Amino acid sequence: MTDKPIDRNPQILGGTPVFAGTRVPIRILMEHLEGGDHLDEFLDDYPTVSRSQAIAVLERATALLLADTNEAAA
Repeated sequence: MTDKPIDRNPQILGGTPVFAGTRVPIRILMEHLEGGDHLDEFLDDYPTVSRSQAIAVLERATALLLADTNEAAA
């Protein structure tokens, strides 16, 4: 497995962002969370995704949103 949690490769699902080392699209995690599922439910449904990968993706999303919010406020 790689150190980066997200992979975008034209050979895997046409370049859709996926969890590195899997064919699980990142959007599936977001859809589970939006639907009210807990992280553990997502991980149970997609055992090829590690907890550390999922948390890293959520941390990255949070950082991007906060950066965007800070830029908008400036």
